[in-house]
Amino acid sequence: MNPGTPENVANNAYQASAGGHFDPGNGAPPLLQVQGLAHRYALPRTRLWGPRPQLAALEDVHLRLHAGRSLGIVGASGSGKSTLARLVMALEPPSSGRVLWAGQDPRRMGAAELRRARRHIQMVFQDPFGALDPRQRIARIVAEPLAAQGGASRAEQRRRAAEVLEQVGLAASALDQYPHEFSGGQRQRIAIARALITRPRVIVADEPVSALDVSVQAQVLNLMQQLARDFGVTYLLISHDLAVVHHLCDEVAVLHQGRIVEQGPPARLFRSPAHSYTRALVAALPLAPGAVQTHLT
Repeated sequence: MNPGTPENVANNAYQASAGGHFDPGNGAPPLLQVQGLAHRYALPRTRLWGPRPQLAALEDVHLRLHAGRSLGIVGASGSGKSTLARLVMALEPPSSGRVLWAGQDPRRMGAAELRRARRHIQMVFQDPFGALDPRQRIARIVAEPLAAQGGASRAEQRRRAAEVLEQVGLAASALDQYPHEFSGGQRQRIAIARALITRPRVIVADEPVSALDVSVQAQVLNLMQQLARDFGVTYLLISHDLAVVHHLCDEVAVLHQGRIVEQGPPARLFRSPAHSYTRALVAALPLAPGAVQTHLT
């Protein structure tokens, strides 16, 4: 085995960290598993005494995320992508099925156990401004996940916050500023720094560049790619943009009307799609058919 591969960097970095139920050990399970996941939302009643109709957001979803093998979830708006992200993060319970973090079900963890486990799976949200509290300085925003774990002094929290800001290309002087003082791309870098501060193994990124100008998107994607190489971060990347997913991911799953309809390596999936919905996504790229390969390189 090559100790310098992203997968082994991730394993070594994690095993050097303390606490939590995420320690994979030998013969490790996937970092993340989704097993038969389904979720339904209750809709308003159409009759006074009638049952509430339900909207099926997800149906029988199965996924595996292995260390060093980032996975992209691609689909149109309303396909269930953001619902999947919330369930994966244990922000709400599924209607059926389960999510496993390195073989452990977060819904079966106590509060303290769940808090410790969360240090190893963090999230970057779509809106970099809405995700940052405008009343707080950057130091507190970035250090918040670390503070929630307990055990780190304020001085240590500030030191680590400065460290991760520098890792995402921002100066430590940003610690004493407020979110409105930064551009959209800089705010997303701050959001990524906040996700990095607990040294997670997995980052769930829900449309991380869709709210940014096209000129800034490539900078943020290149940063995420560099962080994966340097720190062994594995991404579950959710996007409607095929090119974004291809840029970062080793495997892609296509989500349509709450179901995974196709999955495979991006080069194969986008150049020889088997499912009609995947073909429609590829055809919708703003390029001539022969240019898809260039666009996705």
